[in-house]
Amino acid sequence: MKCIKAIKATKDVELGEIKRVDDRTAHRMVGDYWTYISKSEWKQSIRKPTEQTVDEETEKKSNKKKSVSKKREKQS
Repeated sequence: MKCIKAIKATKDVELGEIKRVDDRTAHRMVGDYWTYISKSEWKQSIRKPTEQTVDEETEKKSNKKKSVSKKREKQS
């Protein structure tokens, strides 16, 4: 299986559309309108981040900032 991305818009496909197709189909499609992409890029396109994930990341960043400032206070 290969991941491909549209590099030109047509009447059937939007610019940037990503598909996962078998090797033979991908080989036929890649050229003027499609290009190969990595599997990780394809995974990102199908997995939308949830609000919980975003909140957790924000919380981790704020905790990290607090710990850095505490370390600086101890060093002073």
